[in-house]
Amino acid sequence: MHVRFNQLSGHLKSGVLPVYLLCGDEPFQFGEAARLIREKAKRADYDEREVLDAEASFNWGLLTAAAESMSLFSDRKLIELRIGNGKIGKEGSEAIRHYCERPCPDNLLLILAPELDRKDLQAKWAKQVEAIGALVQVWPLKERELEDWLAQRLKAAGFAPEPGVAAMLAERAEGNLLAGAQEIEKLRLLHESGPLRLDDLLGNLADSARFDLFALTDAAVAGDRARVQRILSVLRGEGTADALILWVLAREIRMLAEAGSAVAHGGALSAVFAAHRVPRMRQQGIEAALRRLRAQTLHRLLQRCAEIDRSIKGLSQEEPWHGLAVIADSLCTGAAPTSARGD
Repeated sequence: MHVRFNQLSGHLKSGVLPVYLLCGDEPFQFGEAARLIREKAKRADYDEREVLDAEASFNWGLLTAAAESMSLFSDRKLIELRIGNGKIGKEGSEAIRHYCERPCPDNLLLILAPELDRKDLQAKWAKQVEAIGALVQVWPLKERELEDWLAQRLKAAGFAPEPGVAAMLAERAEGNLLAGAQEIEKLRLLHESGPLRLDDLLGNLADSARFDLFALTDAAVAGDRARVQRILSVLRGEGTADALILWVLAREIRMLAEAGSAVAHGGALSAVFAAHRVPRMRQQGIEAALRRLRAQTLHRLLQRCAEIDRSIKGLSQEEPWHGLAVIADSLCTGAAPTSARGD
């Protein structure tokens, strides 16, 4: 079965399954999910914990040995299999499948694979884990999901937040769940439990926003002008190279131009999405953006990218960050940008 991170606490209230596979690239949720499973195992009398680090030269026979060996200190044992590099391999997949075929009722297997490839989740061993246990995937939360998650943590901390409190926390801690959780812990020190107003937050929050480069293109495609400029400001303040900003913007514009051309000629967007490895969750937003972005505008944006590239290399007097902001804003609005010369 699949269990979302925000469903895990409720799921564990009804007991534990024989096997849990935890994967995904959001470190705070990953650590929290592992902690919740370990704590539940402890309460369910899995008092012994055996850790197996599956490195490159790992002997997968140790998993079988751990499953078959009797616990020295308790009747139940938690076996924690850590796959740091995300590589299972043939021997590993066979060992896990063998375990799943005859799981010991006195053992709980927790597989930690943060870098597991998506295609591995379609493998037979992963399907067998899902058949008798649970797959928990943790990915970065989107804007609304982050707000809901923070609201839940505020209530768990004893607060009754008024409307807007969780949204402000989400804005300040965007992209950084650890920072959001730390801000809530700080609020517990500064305020008594009960009602929590917006005024209680002002002046006490650190602007802990952390954006990756692709959050910029997501906001631009969505047409969110204010968010785009804030992301650019944060990236610049963090010392992100202007060349990297240009790279991610140009990459997005080229993809949009190819997609727009496909639509204009009656072609399928699926081929463009496949060629550029566009995740399914982004495709609907891109299709919406194409309705406001004309081919002429996208062509002009690519020209502006070339001009900004010259300025980054010191071949023109234009200020690169201003040009990048103009390009990103034009992606939001669909208006063709002007050059530094005004033409």
